[in-house]
Amino acid sequence: MTDPIFHLAEADHWARALESGTYRRSSLGRSLEDEGFIHLSTAEQWPAVLGRYYRDHEGELVLLTVDPDLLDPGTELRWEAPAPGADELFPHLYGPLPVSAVTATRPLSPPYG
Repeated sequence: MTDPIFHLAEADHWARALESGTYRRSSLGRSLEDEGFIHLSTAEQWPAVLGRYYRDHEGELVLLTVDPDLLDPGTELRWEAPAPGADELFPHLYGPLPVSAVTATRPLSPPYG
């Protein structure tokens, strides 16, 4: 089994995914057509991502645990730095995230810092 990966989803985006069966929004609220990827984190990275990028975020979040082995065939998972010069690599999912690949969820409430 491949190690799980994690995504911090806005609660309303996750609720829509449960209705449609596919998570099609990034945590920044842009469509995959706009961004082209879903930003993911490893088990060691997601707490720091939460504190760094969501410190002032006031909305509810859901931590999604994703099993890469359950992604649709042809969905590409690439490791990329989040910004030029960054020393930490993050996996990015290119393509939709099927709800069936999410093996656990954990509601999170602010403050996140």
